[in-house]
Amino acid sequence: MNLRENYLYIGMDLHKDTHTAVLVNCWNEKLETIVIENKPSEFVKLAKKVNKKAIALNLSPIYGLENAYGYGRSLTVWLIENGYAVKDVNPALAYDQRKSFPTYLKNDEYDALCVATVLINQLHKLPNAKSEDNYWTLAQLVNRRDALVNNGIILKNGLHEQVSKAYPSYRKFFCEIDRKTALYFWKTYPSPKYLKGKTAEELYAEFKTIAANVYLHKSQFILDCVNTDGDTHRDFQDSRDFITQSLVRDLEYHIIELAQIEQEIEKMLKTFDMKLTTLPGIGTAFASKMIAEIGDIRRFRNADKLARFAGIAPVRFSSAGKGKEQSSKQGNRTLHSVFYFLAVSMVCCQKGKPNYPVFYDYFCRKISEGKTKAQALVCIMRRLVNIVYGMMKNGTEYRPFIAENME
Repeated sequence: MNLRENYLYIGMDLHKDTHTAVLVNCWNEKLETIVIENKPSEFVKLAKKVNKKAIALNLSPIYGLENAYGYGRSLTVWLIENGYAVKDVNPALAYDQRKSFPTYLKNDEYDALCVATVLINQLHKLPNAKSEDNYWTLAQLVNRRDALVNNGIILKNGLHEQVSKAYPSYRKFFCEIDRKTALYFWKTYPSPKYLKGKTAEELYAEFKTIAANVYLHKSQFILDCVNTDGDTHRDFQDSRDFITQSLVRDLEYHIIELAQIEQEIEKMLKTFDMKLTTLPGIGTAFASKMIAEIGDIRRFRNADKLARFAGIAPVRFSSAGKGKEQSSKQGNRTLHSVFYFLAVSMVCCQKGKPNYPVFYDYFCRKISEGKTKAQALVCIMRRLVNIVYGMMKNGTEYRPFIAENME
């Protein structure tokens, strides 16, 4: 293990446009401050200045990057590809370092100095930064999909608001507002005035070009509902019709984009050679989010480490030998929510029958032992962590007989 005295420490505060680097020695003496733009040509200038200082002091440079996989990812990848030692500094550690001083400061140079101090104090504990492009790219795809899903919810809510005013009975003839036939109807007939003179046969013929499973009586039912609703026309109706048609155009584009991003995620998942989708309740969306949040499973020595990372393992709070274990609010909350919703799906029932009897029986057994439903769900989550860890580490499919022996 190399001594701390042998290194020149470069703490870096990373931002979207610029990066600030502070060079310090092992005694935490500030030697130089360098500010660069966030682009590869500037990375070369930074490395040259650092190397010049390192050679003069006969030290080996080591970089500490706060949030190395955010704004600093390009720099992280460049440094690793060029053979430099790079450590990933958790922003929480740098924040604690800033808060440890009685006089609170907050600027780029001081933030970089705090990163360098953490790098010195925890040199042999900090993880090496890794340029895992596959996990990073998958995470970007998952984030894009989440953004599209959230945007789709906003668009559908907006469409519900507009349509409910023009067609009060719209839920009777379209159970889903964003189906192909429904979108065609809202776009072509944003308000009842466009239906004047329209017969059921004509409407049926139009629907037939959109979807095969449409019937004449459905078209007649729509026209009957519209007539029953009465006059819904109001002032500035044309402007509201424009809003409806605009929302439909956005939804049509959104549906196409979402389908394309899901295809890309499926293609990306194949490169990991993991079979998480064989686990009941896990589809492509859940599997991709789980892999993106966990990353390389080899960085966890066992399932207990993964459970703690996901905030599922309990934390013990004690003092003077007294204390108790409490549920953790720490860890990766996104991964925690994935395991939570997966656990809920495992114990849900449809028509009085559980979706997955093995997990449901385990859930009921925990409740009979005196645990609350929330605590029993945590037990399910913990068992799912064991199963997922084994599947990811060994690249195996889901084996039901393992789940049956949960204890």
